[in-house]
Amino acid sequence: MNNIPKIKVGIVAVSRDCFPASLSKTRREALVKAYCEKYDAADIYECPITIIESEIDMVNALADVNAAECNALCVFLGNFGPEISETLLAKHWGDRPVMFCAAAEEAQDSLQDGRGDAYCGMLNASYNLQLRNTKAYIPEYPVGDAEDCADMIHDFLPIARAIEGLHNLKIISFGPRPMNFLACNAPIKQLYNMGVEIEENSELDLFEAYNKHADDPRIPEVVADMAEELGAGNKIPSILPKLAQYELTLLDWVEAHKGYRKYVAIAGKCWPAFQTQFGFVPCYVNSRLTGRGIPVSCEVDIYGALSEFIGTCISDDVVTLLDINNSVPKDMYKESIEGKFPYTLKDTFMGFHCGNTCTKKLSFHNMKYQKIMARSLPREVTNGTLEGDIAPGEITFFRLQSTADAKLRAYVADGEILPVATRSFGSIAVFAIHEMGRFYRHVLIEKGYPHHGAVAFGHWGKELFEVFKYIGVEYEEIGYPRAKGDFYPSENPFNC
Repeated sequence: MNNIPKIKVGIVAVSRDCFPASLSKTRREALVKAYCEKYDAADIYECPITIIESEIDMVNALADVNAAECNALCVFLGNFGPEISETLLAKHWGDRPVMFCAAAEEAQDSLQDGRGDAYCGMLNASYNLQLRNTKAYIPEYPVGDAEDCADMIHDFLPIARAIEGLHNLKIISFGPRPMNFLACNAPIKQLYNMGVEIEENSELDLFEAYNKHADDPRIPEVVADMAEELGAGNKIPSILPKLAQYELTLLDWVEAHKGYRKYVAIAGKCWPAFQTQFGFVPCYVNSRLTGRGIPVSCEVDIYGALSEFIGTCISDDVVTLLDINNSVPKDMYKESIEGKFPYTLKDTFMGFHCGNTCTKKLSFHNMKYQKIMARSLPREVTNGTLEGDIAPGEITFFRLQSTADAKLRAYVADGEILPVATRSFGSIAVFAIHEMGRFYRHVLIEKGYPHHGAVAFGHWGKELFEVFKYIGVEYEEIGYPRAKGDFYPSENPFNC
């Protein structure tokens, strides 16, 4: 299943009628040439219609980019630009992602007849966008030459994937959250505000569907695929047929229930009754679906699944969902981190979950029983978890969340997984984020975030921040680790 959008950006040049339209056209052509020389030409489409002052130009350009099957838009101010028709274009583009950028002046010798004043035009464009309550992505410095603007469009692609993905997403959940698990509270109003659909089901519905997949003829093929993926890490091969049956149940449910939506994420139930009734834990299956780009969150964490999907779209890669779980012991810090990496003890923590991280992101892996659940249940009903240390490298820890009173909040933190053996169990790693201790106290605790955080592999903080702004998270509600000396509003300066 192709579960994230492929973005095709329609580039539409605009021109104010008292400026030469040829200036916008030649600058658009130079931009397209620069993009194709540096990036994949399939990412973009050059609209041949230059919008001047006429609203009819806008209508014709809109029809052209729609006919070219574009799903994202770049309004390019080749000169000052017509503030009304260019922002009408963005407005009528609807919920699909749109960006604005502007052409810089080329040379000092062309400042008589070749000056475009797009630097000024961006101000009027932004003002008119606000008048029309129309969202658009505007780069940090939105004015540049052809190569600069090509880079801006390329930087827009992961942001556009997330925006387009959200407007075509359905989250499928199974079962109410586990008892005493208020942290997974999920007011759905903000999902609808973002254009996300949700289908909430009983775990009994899932159990019934699972039982109907008994003796499914496809099970042996899935078992063989699982065995090949696990290799020597397949510690309990006898459980694979049940896991394969469950995987087919979920995949068939997705196909039967996604409806008119193109993309799906799943918020699944995994305890307390799951193990005793199904006879296994779903962790490994969850990891496999997430590895295919269909994020599956644990513990019916709807906003966790949403966050994972956003991370999948932005990174175009596998993600995971982890507990912000436990502190790093001082002896481990002194032996393996201090003096070797530029982090204090309070900068470090362990991210963990039972076993939902894809094998592609683990340094090693074993499919076995779930240790925590086996403390209170027969071990044989806790088989199916995937254990291993998560591979070291750059990561971004993040989450989008609705509060109980339906207010959107988010946090973003770039960091890394350290090459330090965890000596523990589950899908787990030692994480390091500069000033994590202060971030933990004044963002995660103070703002009431649940213990689950999504993990994207690589540094994607810049793109995630822009997506959160685009979908309506207020700037002051986007948390991030502040540098030493940059106090949080509630931080006691006498403690520093």
